Amino acid sequence: MGGCPMINRRKFIKTGSIAAVATALSIDSLDAMANGALKQLTILHTNDVHSQIEPFPMNGSRNQGLGGVARRAALIKKIRSEQPNVLLLDAGDIFQGTPYFNLYGGELEIKLMSEMGYDAATMGNHDFDNGLEGFYKQLPHANFPILISNYDFSDTVMHKSTQSYKIFNKAGLKIGVFGIGIELKGLVGEKNYGNTIYQDPVSKANEVAGLLKKELHCDLIICLSHLGYKYSDNKVSDQTLAQNNDHIDLIIGGHTHTFLAKPQDVKNRAGRITTINQVGFAGINLGRIDYYFESYRGKKLLTSSPYMISDQLDS
Repeated sequence: MGGCPMINRRKFIKTGSIAAVATALSIDSLDAMANGALKQLTILHTNDVHSQIEPFPMNGSRNQGLGGVARRAALIKKIRSEQPNVLLLDAGDIFQGTPYFNLYGGELEIKLMSEMGYDAATMGNHDFDNGLEGFYKQLPHANFPILISNYDFSDTVMHKSTQSYKIFNKAGLKIGVFGIGIELKGLVGEKNYGNTIYQDPVSKANEVAGLLKKELHCDLIICLSHLGYKYSDNKVSDQTLAQNNDHIDLIIGGHTHTFLAKPQDVKNRAGRITTINQVGFAGINLGRIDYYFESYRGKKLLTSSPYMISDQLDS
């Protein structure tokens, strides 16, 4: 399953990630954490879970025994007990892939995400598989917002059911999160997306990120993208968006089921870094990125390694 080695996060934490970051920033780690000069923000994320509620069966397949919502929930709970400032995000394709979706239409998936305390999610193409009405029917079960900036649902049942962006406040930091979706025409049946108007993802992303940065003064801007990591043709991807934006710090991607062993840093058109991450599909991995903010100099550094969801999480 290339690019997805078992990672012992406990060892990573014991090596002193805070101390390493503080050293890189030339400050004393304990004093910095104690007096608030160094603030940590932990981003946890999934994409393309595709209704995979249970672990893959032990049938000899390459993914046997991996994934499972109960294990992911336990891991998220453990991380939250260790870190005070956590955001849990999803980059779309919540639905479709197992009989649970066929039987319950996405109700179970949304309820479980609410139980796990997801802070926000965006929409993927398969989230339209029961039509707009099918997705709308499940929204009362969501204790988190659906963020999507470039789908105009004004003339549909989904009107006012989604948000373009949301700002989260963590440790005095303002974290702006917004969503961007893939073009639906040719990928989703027309009857399933109805009168949804698709808007150019790059221009819309720049519009929203510019608002979050320049007018709403966010300290970090995150795009939940279901565009796909990269393509051999000129189709718009996360790579395209990363290279052609000014203010996005992190793109949490989906759609292409790409297992990135570590996040990729891309220089954007403003000469700054936009980071891309994606963690495969089916809840096999839980992505993690830690940002550290130094109050006086405003620097931020990130570290990351994915958790593989398996029965060996505590090994």
